[in-house]
Amino acid sequence: MRIQAYNQVQQLYQAQRVSKTQQSAKAYPVDQLQISSRGRDFQIAKAAVQASPDIREEVTAPIKERVQNGTYSVETSSFAEKLLQKYEEMR
Repeated sequence: MRIQAYNQVQQLYQAQRVSKTQQSAKAYPVDQLQISSRGRDFQIAKAAVQASPDIREEVTAPIKERVQNGTYSVETSSFAEKLLQKYEEMR
């Protein structure tokens, strides 16, 4: 008879443990992720940049053609001024 009493007590504790586990699972909310409108705007901008080509052909094609023809010339004074200006900005 003692074994039966032990089994009954054990079954009682097992039933309570299961119910506590089930209750605790219901008590915690589900994790959720929400992206702000600023984050969505950033994602849209990033996708647009990735979709655009690295080289703008409409800008580079005329210069490339003039270089190949030998008609492209650079004013050394204006180039030197811009180069020094960029150097000062970097310092």
